[in-house]
Order: sequence, then structure tokens, then C-alpha cells
Amino acid sequence: VRLAALEVPGVVRVGRGGPRWRAAFAGSPVRIRVRDGRVHVTVWLVARPRQQLVPLAAEVRDAVGAAVVRLLGLELGGVTVLVDGVGA
Repeated sequence: VRLAALEVPGVVRVGRGGPRWRAAFAGSPVRIRVRDGRVHVTVWLVARPRQQLVPLAAEVRDAVGAAVVRLLGLELGGVTVLVDGVGA
């Protein structure tokens, strides 16, 4: 999931925005759950400055969904992309 998201132009990192120490309290920036045989993914990321966030989130959603289906062979329940910051 992390690698698929990082391949999308406009993604600085998969992680939470703000100070780095916050990540210790916030938990993993990727959450995967399997319910009723379907994979549900939530990913937090930081975008590059001057990126259109809605199209960026859509590209990440498509890339992550395709990777899950292709690599795991499981049915995709949904991908939630949360842009948690903008940074360089």
C-alpha cells in the first residue's frame, strides 16, 4: 500500500502531517482491515505543495486499489485516502 501510494506523483510521504513525534502517538499511516472477505484500506499521506488534492486522492485510491487486487488477489471493499498535510 505504501509503495503504491508513493508512486503517485504529488505524494511526498505516506504518513501523518505535523511534527514527526506525533506519528508515535497517531499510529501507523496505513490501516488494513478484512471484513466479509473484502479488504478495506485507509492511508494517510502528505502531499506536495500546489497539488490539486481531490485528483491526487483519486489517483492514490486507484493505485492502492489496483495493487491490493493484483498482489493479494482479494476483493477490494474500499480505499480511504486522508491527506493530512502539505509539505516539501
